[in-house]
Formats: sequence, structure tokens, C-alpha cells
Amino acid sequence: MTYDEVRHFADSWGLIVMVAMFLLFIAWPFRKGARRHHDEAANMIFKEDDNGRS
Repeated sequence: MTYDEVRHFADSWGLIVMVAMFLLFIAWPFRKGARRHHDEAANMIFKEDDNGRS
């Protein structure tokens, strides 16, 4: 592959793939059922330690 072929691919399909991945990464936290995981992660610091310390 020459530089021009790689550049043409990156300008067309590469941009489309990057935009699709960006939209997927933005939408991922808002999927159905994700709230439970986010709430658990947000409240993790308030749980007691399992090693005996409070």
C-alpha cells in the first residue's frame, strides 16, 4: 500500500469508523440496565471495609 492509498482510506472509512466508535462510547453509559452499575460504583466508597476496619 502506498501513502496515498492509506491516506484515502483514513479520510473516508477511517473517519466513519472513528465517528461510529465515538457515538458508541457516548451512548454506552446510557444503555438500559446501566444505572445499577453506576449507582453501585458511586456508592462504593461508603461501604465498610471487609478487613475489619470501619
